[in-house]
Amino acid sequence: METTLFVALLYLSLSGLYLVVLPGFMYFYLNQRWYTAGSMERLLMYFGVFFFFPGLLLLSPILNFRPKRRAI
Repeated sequence: METTLFVALLYLSLSGLYLVVLPGFMYFYLNQRWYTAGSMERLLMYFGVFFFFPGLLLLSPILNFRPKRRAI
């Protein structure tokens, strides 16, 4: 019984980390660095978007960042 509860809490915490916490960090990181990233950093950004796609899709209706207005 104790092991089952531990495994259930472990699965719940890892799924919350994968689906909510790390994609939320990814959203804020992309919002800060999108226009100033170098080529290798952009490659890592694309990998992060590919890896955390389910969580980003889950958070997309809530976190909707618009592009910044250009100064003319």
